[in-house]
Amino acid sequence: MKVITRLFLLVSMFALAAAAVSAKENDYAKIRKMVEHQLGKKVTEIKQSPIAGLLQVTAPPMVFYMSKDGRYFVKGDIVDLVNRVNISATARDAAKKTALAKLSKKDMIIYSPKNGKVKHVVTVFTDIDCPYCRKLHNEIPEYNKLGIEIRYLAFPRAGIGSPSYYKYVSAWCAKDRKKAFHRAIEGENIPQKTCKNPVAMEFQLGQELGVNGTPAMILQDGQMFPGYAPPDKLSMVLDQMQSSTAMQ
Repeated sequence: MKVITRLFLLVSMFALAAAAVSAKENDYAKIRKMVEHQLGKKVTEIKQSPIAGLLQVTAPPMVFYMSKDGRYFVKGDIVDLVNRVNISATARDAAKKTALAKLSKKDMIIYSPKNGKVKHVVTVFTDIDCPYCRKLHNEIPEYNKLGIEIRYLAFPRAGIGSPSYYKYVSAWCAKDRKKAFHRAIEGENIPQKTCKNPVAMEFQLGQELGVNGTPAMILQDGQMFPGYAPPDKLSMVLDQMQSSTAMQ
């Protein structure tokens, strides 16, 4: 009799847990539908945040918070003061990584080490008329020698329709894309061209990722390294990060 009673209690507990999960999923479905309709972005994760009553919503590359009834939207950081961890920043880095992983290499201008030995991949939002972008570009051979692959995405700071925007479009649409890009970023005039291109899409993505200046480097784990970094310094940072990850 005791065994039957225990089994009954166990089954009841599982039933209640399943009902709770189902109810939670239904609540989340409402939030998901609302967010996807308002933002036009696919929600990849909804979970309870460390703060009671507040949900963490991830719609790459965005991470934000909402009340469980969907009424209140909160954009900001949650910082764990005990463990000294910015929980929101970690979540945003993961969302950046996810967003970049969805891009096709065909939409990038890529400079890889000539020996084929890639230690690190760095995605760089760049502007053809940016002096430090030019400095970074001129040191591509040094980055490559250190095993760093540079993947360029467009970010004409003056916006879509600006001279910088059209220069990037012209470089992208050129027969020899790398040669045209190199000439343009060096300040040379290149023939104006137009074609189907990813420049506007990449500019919008950069804004969503929080890019507000160029060059803006995004590392493989999604962390953003704003501004120019000399090849040796960047290599040291990347090596340290790789060693730290391997030890975890």
